[in-house]
Amino acid sequence: MPQLVKPRRLVAGDTIAAVTPSWGGPGTFPQRYAAGKAQIEQRFGLNVVEMAHTLAPAEWIARNPQARASDLMDAFTDPAISGIFATIGGDDCIRLLPYLDLDVIRSNPKVFLGFSDTTALHLACYAAGLTSFYGPSIMAGFAENGGMHAYTADGVHQAMFAAAPIGAVPINTEGWTAGPTDWASSSLQAQPRHLQPADAPRILQGSGTATGHLLGGCAEVLEMTKGTAWWPDKAAWQGAILFFETSEDAPSPHFIRYWLRNYAASGIIGGLAGLLIARADPKGGSGYQQAMEAAILQVLAEAGRGDLPVLAGLDFGHTQPMLTLPYGVEARIDCATGRLTILESGVS
Repeated sequence: MPQLVKPRRLVAGDTIAAVTPSWGGPGTFPQRYAAGKAQIEQRFGLNVVEMAHTLAPAEWIARNPQARASDLMDAFTDPAISGIFATIGGDDCIRLLPYLDLDVIRSNPKVFLGFSDTTALHLACYAAGLTSFYGPSIMAGFAENGGMHAYTADGVHQAMFAAAPIGAVPINTEGWTAGPTDWASSSLQAQPRHLQPADAPRILQGSGTATGHLLGGCAEVLEMTKGTAWWPDKAAWQGAILFFETSEDAPSPHFIRYWLRNYAASGIIGGLAGLLIARADPKGGSGYQQAMEAAILQVLAEAGRGDLPVLAGLDFGHTQPMLTLPYGVEARIDCATGRLTILESGVS
């Protein structure tokens, strides 16, 4: 794996740039964006500034990937900015690839945070040699209805504000939701969503402990980045713990099986130290999580990796509340306890 530069940890008073690298959500639902911005400023003591096109209409954002990339590059080079938070995901961060300068990213290490389609930009940061953070976006996480979940807020603080390693990832006792809500409704914005009971993460296979560096993201976006300059080479996957989640599109387990067979054929699965599977969005149906996990285990068996430790049902990605996972840091899966421990800090 590359030697990663760790950004300086955030402290109250820092300035954060809000960037819109995918869908133009802030221009479509300014009230939702404002709620997330307020949470960042009030709960964490940060100052949030918008880049030139952060609030542009969604139609304009879609037509101008170069402008989106320019916002990101400007945020990295501006010495007054200490971190960069994605406003929301989408489906076309990959279009920024021709316009990013990885040398600029590496030379200006800053906290970068987001999830879902932002996976593509995390891989760009990884290719540049920078540790970044897979966690909430401004509109999906910080702007949660009724205020940010404590589990999400604690995860953000531990990952990006604390110099010490995260340590044992806490068990979510708040409950969880991925249910729909109307972002245009001010009354719903103020009303917390109903949470389902949160079951603890489960070991699907494996024994003992497994240690490796964290690498992964949203399954559909990982597919878009395969074969690009941002895709990690085979050596980067050796000894990695792959964290893997799916979006609200709930791709068929058949496609997950096809995609992971590519991971096996390209030698990625053979070199993994472990695998983390997120709590899946329920839009796939009541049996979706089970079917997805069965497809994954089938591919692992085909690849001769029935020994690979697999921890499933973790709270990252398309679920609320959510963890914040630092790319490239050492982590450990304990098959006896079903716990994940982050052994290394992602910030300096």
